Amino acid sequence: MNGDSVVTASACSAGRLDNFVSTAAECTRSHAKTLIEAGNVSVNGVKVAKSGFSLKVGDFVEIVNPAPKELNLEPENIPIDIVWQDDDFAVVNKPQGMVVHPAPGAYDHTLVNALLYSLSSLSGINGVARPGIVHRLDKDTSGLLVVAKNDFAHASLQKQIAEKSAKRYYYALVDGVVEKDSGEIRNFLARSTSDRKKYAVARDGRLAVTLYRVAERFSAYTLVEYELKTGRTHQIRVHSRYIGHPVVGDRTYGGSDKFGLNGQLLHAYKLVLRHPRTDEEMTFTAPLPEYFERVLAELRAKKG
Repeated sequence: MNGDSVVTASACSAGRLDNFVSTAAECTRSHAKTLIEAGNVSVNGVKVAKSGFSLKVGDFVEIVNPAPKELNLEPENIPIDIVWQDDDFAVVNKPQGMVVHPAPGAYDHTLVNALLYSLSSLSGINGVARPGIVHRLDKDTSGLLVVAKNDFAHASLQKQIAEKSAKRYYYALVDGVVEKDSGEIRNFLARSTSDRKKYAVARDGRLAVTLYRVAERFSAYTLVEYELKTGRTHQIRVHSRYIGHPVVGDRTYGGSDKFGLNGQLLHAYKLVLRHPRTDEEMTFTAPLPEYFERVLAELRAKKG
């Protein structure tokens, strides 16, 4: 297995090829241009090497994103909180501020570097840059991640997430008082056309569904429990902004910060999945980080 990733999609609207590739492959426009010019993009079975190629509605696009060939990942003795593990997988409580896997600008001190040191084996399905990584959390989001130790477990866990049988729950403190006790946010997300590091609601994006439930209200904030039904990049952060209640500390999406935070107050606190071999349902939880609890304690004290 060479680790290359392949994305196939049909154009729902006319437009430039590089814009389409950037959205479909969830990469920057410059990387999309590199893929196209390197001959890694085909339209209706024919390789196209021009970024400005005009797509028509219904054109079928195949994108091959080659895995890094010369990436030497070094194990690093970085303490990590392993909540549970056996021979097939581990569940890790990732701290805020840690990047999950190597990427441009962050080739060391990642969770993967720590896993290579702490675990005896990791699956290879996601290539040399992301061994063992089944799903991700943003750098400044804390909480539970499942890590596969072999390809059998990885395929099972990945399928559970894709089929939505695995359940992922988060707590977030958001700005403002959320009116409804619970609800569903359902729309389409794509990379922002104005800022390629951000995501936004877009008609030609990918379906994103988030359930929410109010856990506690304060005078100017709300503690919300979110359940991911899909797993799009920045999904909870974008959906929070979309309903007018951005996550506190999330400067990217307009969240306030009157508490001296180092990132958003968003924590993946519960994970429910089935064991890849025994099919036993398993539930894992991780308490809110100290800085999150500190803010809640301050708000509760003011509430009296």
